[in-house]
Amino acid sequence: MRSSRRHPLLVPVLLCALAVLAARPGDGDGGAPAADASARVARLYQDAAVAARQYDAGRQEADAQQVRAQRVEGRLDRERREIARLHEELGRIARAQYRGGGGVPMAARIILADSPEDLMRDQHVFSQADLAVGNAIGRSHRAEKRLASDRAKAASAWRNLERRNAELADLKQGIQRRLEEARGQLQGQADASVAAGSCRGAVRLDQPPTRDTAPWVAPVETIELSAGFGSGGSRWANRHTGQDFAVPIGTPVRAAGAGRVVRVSCGGAFGIAIVVEHPGGYYTQYAHLAAVAVDQGDRVTTGQWIGQSGTTGNSTGPHLHFEVRVTPDMGSAVDPLPWLAQRGVPTG
Repeated sequence: MRSSRRHPLLVPVLLCALAVLAARPGDGDGGAPAADASARVARLYQDAAVAARQYDAGRQEADAQQVRAQRVEGRLDRERREIARLHEELGRIARAQYRGGGGVPMAARIILADSPEDLMRDQHVFSQADLAVGNAIGRSHRAEKRLASDRAKAASAWRNLERRNAELADLKQGIQRRLEEARGQLQGQADASVAAGSCRGAVRLDQPPTRDTAPWVAPVETIELSAGFGSGGSRWANRHTGQDFAVPIGTPVRAAGAGRVVRVSCGGAFGIAIVVEHPGGYYTQYAHLAAVAVDQGDRVTTGQWIGQSGTTGNSTGPHLHFEVRVTPDMGSAVDPLPWLAQRGVPTG
């Protein structure tokens, strides 16, 4: 029973790649056979994960761009203040020139000068004032140009980013919509199999690139815990014998460790379920599945996709029921979370 519990700007190549994902053939064939439904869900699950990562990267870049825009605005504010200061400086120089006789003609200055040295000194002062005025005007014009350029660049970058993120969001939503449709078909086929008491055989899924080198892993990649070991409730005769992981229908279920499949069952409280025997005398069970990707007797490796989650059997919603046992049968379960933690697998 389930209970609730900086990057460069994205380039058009990414959009083309995601468009290819969104347009894969066969994703919308409602009459596909059971094996195709499992494979389609697995493929769309991976496509949705890629699209989600790219969209998240786009949103992170948007946040980074917002920070950069704020920095530009800060610089613009400083430039505005500098322009105001320059204008004030121009006024000050002009006033100083006026008070110092800046308007007196050169001939009058020569007549009124007490000595040639005074005349040269006055001429130097006026030349320096004129130079200061010219420099201040030049700085003011350059600052105004930078102001306009920075504002235009920031606005253009933001528009491009928002457009790309909108395209990514549309692609992501399209893939997610097809995934939800495929999940519904997959669960419907699983329910029909359980009702008939005859589960279909294993659907061999394309395995993801091997990334796990540890001997043990969590049974699902994204961990969201729901009902725990020993929980009470009306759905169980005694106590909950495993740990539930809240995941959508069709989520790949991984072998927690290397071992051999000793049981694939269909029907009863656990619905479609798999039991794997591991070296050292422990067994793991994966229940309420929508599909299996292994047959009894198969050898499995750590992290191998052995099935897809669902909501078959005694289940009120999509999740994986994971058990650790000392025998392949009910009644010998131990708490999965401490067992995984002892093997270096974080679950919280």
